Amino acid sequence: MPSKTCNVVVLLSGSGSNLQALIDSCQGQDSPVRIRAVLSNRADAYGLQRAAAAGIDSVVLDHTQFDGREAFDAALMARIDGFAPDLVVLAGFMRILSGGFVRHYQGRLLNIHPSLLPKYKGLHTHRRALEAGDAEHGCSVHFVTEELDGGPLVVQAVVPVASDDTVESLAQRVHHQEHLIYPLAVRWFAEGRLRLGEQGALLDGQPLAASGHLIRS
Repeated sequence: MPSKTCNVVVLLSGSGSNLQALIDSCQGQDSPVRIRAVLSNRADAYGLQRAAAAGIDSVVLDHTQFDGREAFDAALMARIDGFAPDLVVLAGFMRILSGGFVRHYQGRLLNIHPSLLPKYKGLHTHRRALEAGDAEHGCSVHFVTEELDGGPLVVQAVVPVASDDTVESLAQRVHHQEHLIYPLAVRWFAEGRLRLGEQGALLDGQPLAASGHLIRS
């Protein structure tokens, strides 16, 4: 058993497949990760059903009921902090977070993005990779900073792009890798191996490369 459990709060807006990967990876008594709660800005997010099935507390906070991003983020922070998280994980949370929110959780806020950052920040990453004729595509886990999809990289999974790939087929392979590297990064953090230093991400006290830890499939 770990000497300390890492309390994790997951934010999502949709299906929650990365949440499910985290839930699955936490099974067993040797896991240092405890998913304390799931928060969503959408009441119809399927990820809430995944949380319920796993016996995890969930909260819905509808962003349309707030007067702007700052007000919503302030309420969101209050609900998150009620669960005393050591780590906050963005798993398909389709909201751009305010600078105040990001600073509040600096060093304990992770996101996963479906591209090999710094390529293709934002949306439609698989289509953009195909249109560019890229030979490789993938996904990235990074610490969140105030720069959209721009925080220090922790781990990236690289997948080859096939000549007959479609957006759907490429997305499916990338999703498979997401479900491997996100639990890995969360476990590193929970074990005290991963942290954010002044110059970037550190693993076992050593600076990670600009591209993070690379995994090729």
